[in-house]
Amino acid sequence: MVKQILVFARGVEGKRVPLQLRHILSEVMHVARQTFPKTIEIYTDFPTANLWTVAADATQLHQVFMNLCVNARDAMPNGGTLGLAAENKLVDEACTRMNPEASPGSYVAIAISDTGTGIPSELLERIFDPFFTTKEVGKGTGLGLSTALGIVKNHGGFVKVYSEVGRGSQFKVYLPAIEDAETQPAAELALLTGNNELILIVEDELSIQQVTQTSLEEYNYRTLIAKDGIEAIALYAARKYEIDLVLMDVMMPLMDGLTATRTLQKLNPKIKAIVTSGLASNSLMAEITEIGVKAFLPKPYTTKELLDAIHKVLQLDR
Repeated sequence: MVKQILVFARGVEGKRVPLQLRHILSEVMHVARQTFPKTIEIYTDFPTANLWTVAADATQLHQVFMNLCVNARDAMPNGGTLGLAAENKLVDEACTRMNPEASPGSYVAIAISDTGTGIPSELLERIFDPFFTTKEVGKGTGLGLSTALGIVKNHGGFVKVYSEVGRGSQFKVYLPAIEDAETQPAAELALLTGNNELILIVEDELSIQQVTQTSLEEYNYRTLIAKDGIEAIALYAARKYEIDLVLMDVMMPLMDGLTATRTLQKLNPKIKAIVTSGLASNSLMAEITEIGVKAFLPKPYTTKELLDAIHKVLQLDR
């Protein structure tokens, strides 16, 4: 505990060396498989064999990932699924407008997710506060997450958290990659433009609303905004013959995105929709597939990822 306080208070940098995160993540998963209850299923997802290199202190990063895995375990007292994924990620200006703590550049993004109890929205803003804990007395110091955030920030990275009560949580750690010829694209990839199609953006977070609207209008789309599922249904009912595609967030007040999508499908069985969320659990993906939605866009997304997804869905059945 004293060591955690010192790391948190002093911002200890540690010894930075070029690291391949796959090795640290594999070690963390090995420990988890050996020590966590057998009722917790553990899986890994590394879509690329060549994760970019980061400059980091291996011991500190091991502490961060192990802490997040232990928290995930504790959120699943009756069992569940623990996932660890890692991917190379280019963060653009659109992403940074959604995430003020981020800077544009190349990152390795590590996601640790669980299917546990989830974090109530009123507590989500406090989870990184020092000494704040929801665990029983004697089972948590309240320093684990604050120390983890301090370590990530000292490495020039940032953390995004997505959670829904009853569905689970995902902590996504972004660590800047060492800039070299391998991490940086040789040339800016061409971005696909629209053909004046009308996109209904259903999103309750104002910053994401604005960034998405600006990006789409810049690339020749028209937009409508709805701040929740009920407003989306009213807008779609009034203008369903004009709206070409719906971009639907999952977690919203009053009515969640999946319920709203099912209702829109009753108004138009051939509706084209993309579901967006920061929490990409297996159960959510199964629900999205079950209701017939053709595309899922994980948050935070870049302008290119947004435009590619919309272009792909608009081309369906043409």
